[in-house]
Amino acid sequence: MLEYLGRPCPVLHTLRPHPMMQHVLLIFLSVLFVSFVSLAGVVLLLLHDRALKKIFLYFVSFSTGALLGNVFLHFLPEIAEHARRFPDAMIVVLLGILGSFIVEKFIHWRHCHDLDCRADIHPAGTLVLIGDASHNVLDGILIATSYLVSIPLGISTTIAVLLHEIPQEIGDFVVLLHSGFSKGRALFFNLLSALTALIGAVFVLLLNTHVGNIEQVLLPLAAGNFLYIAGVDLIPELHKETHPRKAFIQLLSMIAGIALMYVLAMGDVH
Repeated sequence: MLEYLGRPCPVLHTLRPHPMMQHVLLIFLSVLFVSFVSLAGVVLLLLHDRALKKIFLYFVSFSTGALLGNVFLHFLPEIAEHARRFPDAMIVVLLGILGSFIVEKFIHWRHCHDLDCRADIHPAGTLVLIGDASHNVLDGILIATSYLVSIPLGISTTIAVLLHEIPQEIGDFVVLLHSGFSKGRALFFNLLSALTALIGAVFVLLLNTHVGNIEQVLLPLAAGNFLYIAGVDLIPELHKETHPRKAFIQLLSMIAGIALMYVLAMGDVH
């Protein structure tokens, strides 16, 4: 061992974890974390239905702010820093918005963010599971893509996805109950649907091994998806509340979500 004094030991170098392996581990831990924690809201619904209903839209407001904050404080600065041509990257962002619209239109991807939501047709429960699984695959893609760019971006995206997933999973759970699912069966299928996020993560990792810098394409698409969710899916739900005091609390909750992403952005040192 003396011969290696003063210079790196090759044996110790080989024992160090490869940076890519760290990213892969964080990707799967984050996806599993989101999958299981998002169902905590469903458990809370079973235990405290009335109390949860009072704060439900405020939580939706907070997740809206987190999604918007993640796009404008994390995604877009990252895109601007690495894009060869920023206008071309913005076209990809627009494609992400259009792609989300197409998915919602033609694959019946509907989210419910109201505890009083009802299934309009009998097979709505099955459609919710299909749409939710598709959305969770996309969540896995978003998280994996962000971690490929940087660990801080991956963490902020995981938080934004989680905050959106909790109210979504609660709403989907309510639809399943109204579609005839028992509580146990609805919880089980919700968990299976949440775990499909792993498919999206694996897809990105496999794609990354064959296509260099794939995150430079996927990141603008992810930004477009977040903008679509916040602008089309969540904000219209918030407009249903017309009471001035509650609407003001919604605004404060949204600002708090943006503030959280700002604090995380301040710690994002490249």
